[in-house]
Amino acid sequence: MPTLNKIRTAILGEPRVTSGTDALRPLRSALTLFFALDGFLFAGWVVRIPAIKQQTGASDGALGLALLGVSAGAVATMTLTGRLCRRFGSHPVTVVAALLMSLGIALPPLTRSPLALGLVLLVFGAAYGGLNVAMNSAAVDLVAALRRPVMPSFHAAFSVGGMLGAGLGALLAGRLSVTAHLLLLTATGLIAGAAAGRVLLAHTPPPRKGPSHRPPASVVTRTDSEGRGKPRERRLVTVFGLIALCTAYGEGALADWGALHLRQDLAAPAGLAALGYSVFALAMTLGRLSGTALLERLGQTRLLVAGGTTAALGMLLGSLAPSVWAALAGFAITGLGLANIFPVAVGRAGELAGPGGVAAASTFGYGGMLLGPPAIGILAERFSLPLALTTVAALAAGSALVAYATRRAGAVVSAG
Repeated sequence: MPTLNKIRTAILGEPRVTSGTDALRPLRSALTLFFALDGFLFAGWVVRIPAIKQQTGASDGALGLALLGVSAGAVATMTLTGRLCRRFGSHPVTVVAALLMSLGIALPPLTRSPLALGLVLLVFGAAYGGLNVAMNSAAVDLVAALRRPVMPSFHAAFSVGGMLGAGLGALLAGRLSVTAHLLLLTATGLIAGAAAGRVLLAHTPPPRKGPSHRPPASVVTRTDSEGRGKPRERRLVTVFGLIALCTAYGEGALADWGALHLRQDLAAPAGLAALGYSVFALAMTLGRLSGTALLERLGQTRLLVAGGTTAALGMLLGSLAPSVWAALAGFAITGLGLANIFPVAVGRAGELAGPGGVAAASTFGYGGMLLGPPAIGILAERFSLPLALTTVAALAAGSALVAYATRRAGAVVSAG
């Protein structure tokens, strides 16, 4: 820790203590860029999965198992990242993980077999998991300092990045090789990560408020006012983690299998198939941009229940529709439904238990996101890809039920 601080001070000077809304603006902008970069890189990878599948000669089942490398790397890293954030701070861990993810995205085109692909995806997944825990931990601290439920705005940046990354992938699919495309993403990630990282490392995380600080009414739980202690806190973190898992499963499934569903089941042209994730990401972006207002108006429970129900209906349409355009409409409805569920769940876990809460809920959530694709692959091999995708609808409905049951148990207070 002292050595890391000395290196940072030598490069950037003494870190500034951030307090007050004006002082927090550069920090919020830099953190927003990291969320956008995460989405941009991840989407750039997933839209080229069909090309990687062809390059490695993988079947649906073998590809699903190879994608498990991302899951294993990410989930294994998340708990460790929470500890690293507590020891070194979430800001330097965010910067290091973003640079490693940028380097890792260049590895998949170097593989020629499903086994080799799975091994390199362990590296990519480890960086991806670390970045998501670290930047969400930093965002929780910033949200507490701002005293507004703005967590959805950071995840909106992730969706904007995903939309841009997928759109660029659709544009370059027929123009650049997968190797050239992912190397371009590596260069972009290193440049953007270094620029935003300089700002992030120059600011210390905002101090957490004392007992007088409370989040807005729409995001308060009874455990805050009743002081039931850590066992209750851990149970609530687990509940929010389960909600995150159910909905993140759908995001991972659409990211990795949406384009393939449009291409092989509905005979969409390559460019239109790649656009499928962009439609989903755009809908999530619009939903998340309105997330703060919705949270303040509806409260957690209503937002979670409505979102899960909407996503379930949308995914039934997206997976079972007989035409490309109807499936795209289903993807859009699913994106609107899922938009704010994951940010609310992870943000609340962080408010309850700090970086450890973020790590625990993220392990559930991103575990669902990253375990979803291999599960879809195995089910597609046994049954069919459209039928496998209906599991997204089932879990989205499950998240709505968990949120409602949690309210009934008295764990979540709705604002109105």
